[in-house]
Amino acid sequence: MIQEADAILKQLQQRQFQPVYFLQGEEPYYIDVVAELIEKTALAEHERSFNQVVVYGKDVDVTAILGQAKRFPMMAERSVVIVKEAQTVADLEQERSWPFLEAYLKNPLPSTVLVFCYKHKTLDSRKKLGKLLAGKDSPAVLMTSKKLYDSQVPQWLTANVRARNLQITGQATAMLAEYIGADLGRLANEVDKLVLNLKPNQPIDEELVQRLVGISKDYNIFELQKALVQRDVLKANRILGYFAANPKANPLIPNLTLLFNFFTKLLVLHQAGANPPDGVYKSLGIMNSFAQKEYQQALRVYPIERVVGIIHDIRRADAQSKGIESGSMDDAEILRELVWLILHPVPAGVLG
Repeated sequence: MIQEADAILKQLQQRQFQPVYFLQGEEPYYIDVVAELIEKTALAEHERSFNQVVVYGKDVDVTAILGQAKRFPMMAERSVVIVKEAQTVADLEQERSWPFLEAYLKNPLPSTVLVFCYKHKTLDSRKKLGKLLAGKDSPAVLMTSKKLYDSQVPQWLTANVRARNLQITGQATAMLAEYIGADLGRLANEVDKLVLNLKPNQPIDEELVQRLVGISKDYNIFELQKALVQRDVLKANRILGYFAANPKANPLIPNLTLLFNFFTKLLVLHQAGANPPDGVYKSLGIMNSFAQKEYQQALRVYPIERVVGIIHDIRRADAQSKGIESGSMDDAEILRELVWLILHPVPAGVLG
């Protein structure tokens, strides 16, 4: 049967366990969260040494996995078998293994909790194993963990913090979402770090994010983006100088990605008309009023034709970062040229 992560986690917290879990998908975060909760809750600590087995896909085959699953628990209510990196089990998707898997899935050992952690991909739902796991009458739980779109990250981040009975400011949410992106595992780790440093009744704010996530207060990509919107050449050059002096803390590719995301969102807003409705902002993940005001200013400063040209310039800089038509330019020089082009448009055709 198909279930969502939230429903599975709620059941596990209530100590309701199913005999088989097949956790799959491109987003590993929820696969890890569900598997870890099963590890922590299915058995008492003193029961784990005899009744919990963790294996890795590259080290086992289907026969070995089912052999572990068919073992009865020792002095415990249940046993737990967790297959990590299950996508590397050599014969899991081979037809010769399906009769054995089908036989077990139709009659699993009730005292075993068997967990497959099948990361970064999904089973072919058209094939027998996929159909078997997804069936309504299947005793197995099938969870598919999908990657979030960038526009969904702020909402996820806000919900994650509120689930901890804490608050986060809109600006802090925007900074984390833009700086880290849709890497939910890393986002959750950063939130954990921020929470440990909170004072009573203190929300997670931009100052805390800047201090603990490694974003310089005055010299970061967000301040550079602001300088570009305000056409503040002096401030932009100061930030570029700081980036050049601290290249490890300010790698080129993530900065290009953030600038690309900003101007592609700006292009969508231009296409939505002179005064884009709130729904368009929200669909792009621009949730708070502070960020919306910055985009509104950018709409006035950069007409749609300039935005298209800037996106072309960013793509060109990305190619240069990979050694294409960059000559002897280093990363700092590539970014400096890009910023100059954004602030001082060059006629079409001059750069190619």
